[in-house]
Amino acid sequence: MRRITRIATVGIASAALALSATACGSDSSSQAGSDDKGGKAAIAYDIGGRGDQSFNDAAFAGLEKAEKELDIKGTEQEPSEGEGDPDKVQRLTALARAGNNPVIGVGFAYAPAIAEVAPKFPKVTFGLIDDTSKTGPNIANLVFNEEQGSYLAGVAAAKVTKSKTVGFIGGVETPLIKKFEAGFVQGVKDTDKNVNVKVQYLTQPPDFGGFSKPDLGKAAAQGQLDAGADVIYAAAGLAGAGSIEATAKAGKWAIGVDSDQYNQKGLAAYKERILTSVTKNVSGAVFNLIKSVQDGKPQTGEIRYGLQDDGVALARSNPAFTGMTDVIAAVDKAKADITAGTIKVKTAP
Repeated sequence: MRRITRIATVGIASAALALSATACGSDSSSQAGSDDKGGKAAIAYDIGGRGDQSFNDAAFAGLEKAEKELDIKGTEQEPSEGEGDPDKVQRLTALARAGNNPVIGVGFAYAPAIAEVAPKFPKVTFGLIDDTSKTGPNIANLVFNEEQGSYLAGVAAAKVTKSKTVGFIGGVETPLIKKFEAGFVQGVKDTDKNVNVKVQYLTQPPDFGGFSKPDLGKAAAQGQLDAGADVIYAAAGLAGAGSIEATAKAGKWAIGVDSDQYNQKGLAAYKERILTSVTKNVSGAVFNLIKSVQDGKPQTGEIRYGLQDDGVALARSNPAFTGMTDVIAAVDKAKADITAGTIKVKTAP
């Protein structure tokens, strides 16, 4: 796999992340890639880049699977720290001009750039993950019902807590992350209205550092632990790793996000305290889009993944979790009620 830029990540405990500048394409609107349809595919990472043990790593897994099963050549590009929309436009333009099809922007931050670049390359399919605000004839909006998976996490947290206090940490206060909060809080309260939910966001837009700085997540989790929380759910990308570290070291329960964080090698030291994770099948969405292009029937428009198709789910890798039969029963009932429409999960707090 060809990785355009370099990212260096040191241990979670030190929480250091280095992001290099990306290669930029020209402003030319010339078309490329029509002769290599499905043969080359590219993903442009969100804040935090590959190695976040979460969102970006899930996208990478989809690209890696496509390389193995579809015989495509994959290319990755990292974000540069503090970049703006022009940087993303140049990155996507360069990837399209290089013959990649599809070109996938990992995260809602790519919406303005994809809206600008996609019309210039009408034969290239652009994937936009976690956003439906920008559409077009060659744009596939890959979105998820995060609130549904988060509701299940709330049910589990309310059943497991002994202190009757649980925490939610959001990386950046955006409408997307507030979906995670809304579902989690509703799940907690529907299960036990006496459980207190502490909510904290690490940064506010336009500061998106709350997705990339583990120290922020670690400090926030420590504050919630000090306030009595014994279960903490973080939807914060790489910063969530810091939350997991602090929670695990305190001997309390952490709930992961996006990827099954119990199985992430970078979090192996803390896995026994990762109760479960709210997973999003980002890897499947990436793979499916690449395959659709290769098959000559590229996906376009809104492609939504929810509980009904395991597009979101609650991971069951930790034997300690699966051994909690009453908790599993409550989660299974909640899932059935949501898929049947009996429970309507809020998408905003």
